[in-house]
Amino acid sequence: MSRSIGSLEEVILLMVIVLEDNAYAVTISEEYSRQFSKSITIPAIHTVLRRLEEKGLIKSRVGGSTNLRGGRSKRFYYITKVGYETAKELNEQRAMLWNMAPKLSFN
Repeated sequence: MSRSIGSLEEVILLMVIVLEDNAYAVTISEEYSRQFSKSITIPAIHTVLRRLEEKGLIKSRVGGSTNLRGGRSKRFYYITKVGYETAKELNEQRAMLWNMAPKLSFN
């Protein structure tokens, strides 16, 4: 089953997979900054996470509240089977295209 997602959605979906049980907006933002050497706002991440959840590619659960967060809870995200299959399919499509591309030299 192919699902249409944008490139930022794909990156955030992969971040949810990579971060496993520790995927929430702040950790996704930190990982994004580490991987791409640029920042992304928390509201932008929340928007993408909401879209991915609406598409059934991820699910979320609310963790316990902590004193460090002023009693607020974190919303953790995790991949669904459909989300994992979508990410895998996108990876396979990209690999196929790269394998078809001629090996260029710019010397």
